[in-house]
Amino acid sequence: MNSRTEHMTTTADADPDEAAIGLVRKLGLREGQIVVEYGYDEDVEESVRGVAAHVVGSPLEDEAYDGVVDVVLLWWRDGEGDLTDELMDALTTLEEGGCIVLMTPGAGRDDRVPAADVQDACTTCSMTASGAVAMGAWIGQRLVGRK
Repeated sequence: MNSRTEHMTTTADADPDEAAIGLVRKLGLREGQIVVEYGYDEDVEESVRGVAAHVVGSPLEDEAYDGVVDVVLLWWRDGEGDLTDELMDALTTLEEGGCIVLMTPGAGRDDRVPAADVQDACTTCSMTASGAVAMGAWIGQRLVGRK
């Protein structure tokens, strides 16, 4: 882990602590935003979902949501397909100035996404990634369009 990585610890059943809220806000989530979630499965970090909903003040939308959103929360594992294609699809749902929060498995998991894959996908999609934030067993990165 490097100095650009921070940790979040919270439980899904408890009110999130200020540190957890700060980390989710670092990823670009703010009160009143519409957040759609893609890639949900039983292995996701429920505490991240709970803090995200707490910060924006409403439940996360699921993959069936067809409106424009402020944030795409994308859970992505190695071997699920083409990350570039998934990011391009996610970009079509974003409001101008919106962001993608890319959640990838952390260290020790077989489905961890190589950093080079994220970098290549961002480059192809004309996006940049912010520093990594460790959130339980996952790593979160804020992806934004280049200016």
